[in-house]
Amino acid sequence: MIAVAQVLGVLSSISALLTTRTSQGAIAWIISLNTFPYLAVPAYWIFGRTEFNGYIKSRKQIDRRLWGRLTGLKEKMEERHARDDDDAGRARALERIARLPFTRGNSVQLLTDGPVAFEAMFAAIRRAERYCLIQFYIVRDDAIGRDLKDLLIETVRRGVAVYFLFDEIGSFGIGREYIHDLQQAGVRIQPFSSTRGARNRLQLNFRNHRKALVVDGVEGFLGGFNVGDEYLGRSARFGPWRDTHLHLAGPAITGLQLPFVEDWHWATGEYLDLEWQRCLTGGPAGSDSVFQPPGQSKDRTSTGTVLTETVQPVHETTVLVLPSGPSDDLSTASLLVQHAIHSAENRLWITSPYFVPDEGVQDALKLAVLRGVDVRILIPDKPDHLLVYFSAFAFVGDMLESGVKIFRYLPGFLHQKVMLIDHAISTVGTVNLDNRSFRLNFEITSMIVSRRFADQVEASLNRDFGHSRQMTVEEIRTMSVPLRLISRLAYLTAPVQ
Repeated sequence: MIAVAQVLGVLSSISALLTTRTSQGAIAWIISLNTFPYLAVPAYWIFGRTEFNGYIKSRKQIDRRLWGRLTGLKEKMEERHARDDDDAGRARALERIARLPFTRGNSVQLLTDGPVAFEAMFAAIRRAERYCLIQFYIVRDDAIGRDLKDLLIETVRRGVAVYFLFDEIGSFGIGREYIHDLQQAGVRIQPFSSTRGARNRLQLNFRNHRKALVVDGVEGFLGGFNVGDEYLGRSARFGPWRDTHLHLAGPAITGLQLPFVEDWHWATGEYLDLEWQRCLTGGPAGSDSVFQPPGQSKDRTSTGTVLTETVQPVHETTVLVLPSGPSDDLSTASLLVQHAIHSAENRLWITSPYFVPDEGVQDALKLAVLRGVDVRILIPDKPDHLLVYFSAFAFVGDMLESGVKIFRYLPGFLHQKVMLIDHAISTVGTVNLDNRSFRLNFEITSMIVSRRFADQVEASLNRDFGHSRQMTVEEIRTMSVPLRLISRLAYLTAPVQ
C-alpha cells in the first residue's frame, strides 16, 4: 500500500505540474503529494482541478445557440457602445474578456445597507411582469430566506416565471422543505452543482459565487449580499454586516442575463429563451421609478451609530458587467484586478473580506505605490475564515513597508467587494482578492465609469475608513513566533482556501 500511495503521489504530482495555474500552487501540491500521499492524493483529486471541463463543454453548446439568437442584439448594443478614443486600448482589453462592450445610457444606484438592499430587491421582484432570474451563493432557511420564499411563491401565482439558482455547497444547509415548497408553488429552483456528470463526482473545489437578480430584462442587482439573516446584521457572531450591492438598469443588464443562461444550462440542460431586446428598449434607464427614494437607516455598532444612506441613483452612466469563472480561457478575475491596479494614476482603494492575492497582484500593488498612487486596502478585523485571516500576516509586512496602506474594519464583519480607481471608475461585484475568486469561483463584477457615482463610492469608503484602524509595520515585526509559524503554514494553503 505504501508503494501504491507513493506511485499515485508521483503521478498526481505530474498532473499538478502540468495543470496548476500558479507556481505557488504547483509547489504546494507537489510537496504535499510526495510527503503525505495518503492524505494529499485524495485531496488533490477533490480540490486540485483548475479547469471546469464539464462546464466548458456545456458553455460551448449553449453559446452556439445563444450568440446566434443575439446577432440582432449585438448590433443594437453597438449603438449604445461607449467609445473613448483616449482610453480605447484599456477599454478594449476588458471588452474582449467580457465579450461585451461598455454601454452608455445606464442607471445605477449604490446600496450599502442590508435592509435597504433587500427592500430594493424585493420591490423589484414585486414589479416583475414576465420573469425573474435569481442567483445566490448562500441561501438560508431563516427569517429573510423565508421572506424571499413567500415573495417568490406570491410572484409565480401572479403568472411570473421565476428561475432560481443556488450554489450546492454554499447553500448546503438550505433543507429539502424549503426547496420543496418553492417547487410545489411553481418556482423553477435548481442547485448549481460542480459534481454533476460522471467525470465530476469528486469535483468539489468549484463554486458559483455569483449574487445576481434580473427582473424582466430591464433592471438587475449584483454585489456582495447573499440571503441570510447575518447580511441584515442579525448575527451575534458577526454583529453589524458591512456590504455593498448595485442596482442597475439599462443595456448593461445583458451582461447579467448572459451568465445566468449559461449557468442555468449547466444546472438543468435547458436553454432559456429570454426577451433580450428589452435590455435595450424596455428598460427604465433614466427614470427614477424603479429606484428607492432617498432615505436613511441606522446601524448600532461598538463604536457608535453608523449612519447609512439610500443614495440617489446616477443616470447616463457607462457600465460593463464582466462575468468570470474557471471555464474561461483566461484568468478573467485576476486580469480584471491587475488591469485596475495598472490603470490607477492617483488613487486605488480596494475592499475585500478575503485578502490573499498572489505574488503578481502583490507586486502590482507595490509598483502602484512607487508610481505615486494612493493605495488603500480595507479588510475585516473580525475573521470568518481563520486560514484566510492568518494567511494575510505572512505577506502584509512587505506590503506595508512598500507604502500600501492596509485598514481593518472594526464595527462588524466587512464583506463588500469594491474598487475605486482614480476619480471616475468604480467596481462593485463578487470578486475577492484571493485565489478562489481569481481561478476557482464563478464571479460577476460591474465596472461603472461615472465621476458622480465614484464620488458616492468615495463617500461610502471614507465612512468605512473612519470606522477602521490602520495597520502598522511595527505590529507585524512584533508578532510572536507561534503566530508567524501559523501564518506561514496558512499561507501555503492559499491556492485551495
